[in-house]
Amino acid sequence: RARVTRDAKMGDQLFPVYNNFFIGNYQVAINEGYDLSGLSEADALERDCYVYRSHIALGHHQLVLDEIPEDGPTALRAIRLLATYKSRAHEREQCVATVHEWLADAGLAANATVQLVAALIFAEEDNAIEAMKCCHTSLSLELMALMIHLLVKHDRPELADKHLRIMQAADDDATLTQLATAWVNLALGGSKTQDAFYVYQELGDKYAWTSKLYNGAAVCQMAMGRYDDAEKDLVEAINKDSKDPDTLQNLAVCALHLGKPTTRFVNQLKTLTPKPAAIAALEEFEKQFDAANAAYATA
Repeated sequence: RARVTRDAKMGDQLFPVYNNFFIGNYQVAINEGYDLSGLSEADALERDCYVYRSHIALGHHQLVLDEIPEDGPTALRAIRLLATYKSRAHEREQCVATVHEWLADAGLAANATVQLVAALIFAEEDNAIEAMKCCHTSLSLELMALMIHLLVKHDRPELADKHLRIMQAADDDATLTQLATAWVNLALGGSKTQDAFYVYQELGDKYAWTSKLYNGAAVCQMAMGRYDDAEKDLVEAINKDSKDPDTLQNLAVCALHLGKPTTRFVNQLKTLTPKPAAIAALEEFEKQFDAANAAYATA
């Protein structure tokens, strides 16, 4: 099968690193990366990108900033910018400006990691249009996956399915393609939801069950009305990462449907930094309710 994307061209030597990263097994990805030796310069750079992105996922932002020099290779400079954006709220505006500058440079814009980091930052800024422009370059399998993720998030499963077919043509067997297939099937609903659940189950059994895979399986279970089973998956997930915002949010939703209290999960979410979007929205609703209540009381 023809390999048309940069990710798909990676040798098997890097597979344990990027595969563990994609399923959310970040510490193992880091360990596997540090164990590799004798890599070509290009593969060593790819390895470093995934290792540092795994550190970012684990909240080790300062380590990334300390280890990647400001004059390092373009891809690593992009990863450094991502770490800055995620850890320094007061520098976010400057990070966005830097992204725009890089994308205006044809040489930098041709780099898949630059486009990916730009897309991730735009997505966090709720600038879906600019994020999708970056994804549309299709410079890597991961950019294709992010495009699908964004389309699903914006309730366009039919378009996500169209992009999934392009991704499948590029590399049908890739773990990232399997995950994207699960996202699309869950968004399409109906009998496709069970197919999505099987994807998470197969990936977990084949590689390793992570908080990310348990959450995916749990969301599928909830979509099929199996809240007791979803709760079991989420308990497994919280045991692996007690501060994962997705797990805590899903536990709150699951508890609500099971008639159980949600206060503990909501309070845990409120302690997290940065503040989860769901908590920001909840606090805004609480302010609106208090304002309306005050207005009613004085009427």
